[in-house]
Amino acid sequence: MCHVIVTCRSMLWTLLSIVVAFAELIAFMSADWLIGKAKPSNSEGVDNRTGGSQEPYHPTLGIYGRCTRISHMQLSRRDTLCGPYAENFHEIASGFWQATAIFLAMGIMILCAVAFVSVFTMCVQSIMKKSIFNVCGLLQGIAGLFLILGLILYPAGWGCQKAISYCGPYASAYKLGDCSLGWAFYTAIGGTILTFLCAVFSAQAEIATSSDKVQEEIEEGKNLICLL
Repeated sequence: MCHVIVTCRSMLWTLLSIVVAFAELIAFMSADWLIGKAKPSNSEGVDNRTGGSQEPYHPTLGIYGRCTRISHMQLSRRDTLCGPYAENFHEIASGFWQATAIFLAMGIMILCAVAFVSVFTMCVQSIMKKSIFNVCGLLQGIAGLFLILGLILYPAGWGCQKAISYCGPYASAYKLGDCSLGWAFYTAIGGTILTFLCAVFSAQAEIATSSDKVQEEIEEGKNLICLL
């Protein structure tokens, strides 16, 4: 018989697992990993309509994508073009970024799988006498290690030609040059920290769903069990 067991700790772990998976996925897909040095909106830096100077813009560069302005669209409000600069994996600008993409993708796939499974832990708490919470916590720990490896390797690729074109000639491995870090990089770091928090918190979710109070309510014949 399926018993729906909902506790504050198990629900918090489920929600946090989903949030972490989405945060890492959005960060990975974003082009806002590096914010390039300021460039004028056109080659003269002058507004063609008013004759005044235009505000410079900052192109952004991601692991496989970028955002920049197109000269023939400079008078349009929507003059920023975002998309992948690499048509395939081998065109990613740096070997280090290729490794970063692999490790992040592996970690994100694990996190998405755990997030999907976590939704069903309200009904199924164990498989083959193994706690789903403990298995998911272990997987989240492994995913966190993949994410750490990817984030460590990413700055090693700052010396590639693509990064130099955005960050200036002084950019090199682990040196930003004229660039700054974008929100996607910080989101990936925050998501990695929360991934390990989820891995630790999964044990608390398992304890909450197998407590004596839960067992008492199961023995009373209740199918829906909600506890604080």
